[in-house]
Amino acid sequence: MEKENETVVTVVSEAMREDKSLAAGVPCMVVLYGKNLGKRYFLDTPELIVGRSDSVAIQVDQESISRQHVKIVTLGGHTRAADLGSTNGTFVNNERITEIELRDGDQLRVGQTIFKYLSGSNIESKYHEEIYRLTTVDGLTQAFNKRYFQEALGREMNRSSRYGRALSLAMLDIDFFKKINDLHGHLAGDYVLREMAGILMQNIRREDIFARYGGEEFSLILPEVEEQGAMQVCEKLRGLVELYHFDFNGKTIPVTVSLGLRTYAGDPKDMDATTLIAQADAKLYEAKQGGRNRVCA
Repeated sequence: MEKENETVVTVVSEAMREDKSLAAGVPCMVVLYGKNLGKRYFLDTPELIVGRSDSVAIQVDQESISRQHVKIVTLGGHTRAADLGSTNGTFVNNERITEIELRDGDQLRVGQTIFKYLSGSNIESKYHEEIYRLTTVDGLTQAFNKRYFQEALGREMNRSSRYGRALSLAMLDIDFFKKINDLHGHLAGDYVLREMAGILMQNIRREDIFARYGGEEFSLILPEVEEQGAMQVCEKLRGLVELYHFDFNGKTIPVTVSLGLRTYAGDPKDMDATTLIAQADAKLYEAKQGGRNRVCA
């Protein structure tokens, strides 16, 4: 897992050193998720193609992407995206499109790659804001990333110790996620990750911290919540996922999650962040060994 995070940081750093010789008024697309994370493509020609072919302007080498997948047309200060009859479709803000005008901040998804469209006004400021955001947020799910989670957990444990208040940590894993990818494909797996994360983020408090820990594993920090209250939260979230209809390309995908929960009482002599994560992970393993789709504390 650490190796994956180190790779992301390297790519983002290289993106920040990118040549900025083009005029600030030229719109661009920034890679939010996928290979070349943080790379921006200036839309400085009236028309360009995104696809798998060697001959296109923006090449994305994935089997789920058509050779010529989507056309981007920029004229008169407006940018439009038009799907070129691709096999797996083009999506803007998770809605499949035929043709649409892109607005500042729109997310365009082809295959397993997500671009963010930035309009020409104040492009440098927007770009650097986006690069900063990439250091804290997972591009696919919009949950916080592992790096942010680790920093936040240390901060929250220190606060818990200072004020003598409890803190609970839940580690969550999608059950049989490999089977979902094998049966329905990686695009379906990405869809499940996005939808599941969205469900959970809509049903937690503003002060709670939800993060993608890696792959199909997520973490949830619940500041100032005792074990009993944390169990209620985790059971609620587990039930919401179980009852949700995950429909991808006309097929319903059954999805459940398992959660492991541990509570920190606020005494730094008891444990550090590494120990708390390990204990919550052990409880997650216990939940999965006990039949999955359950919470263990």
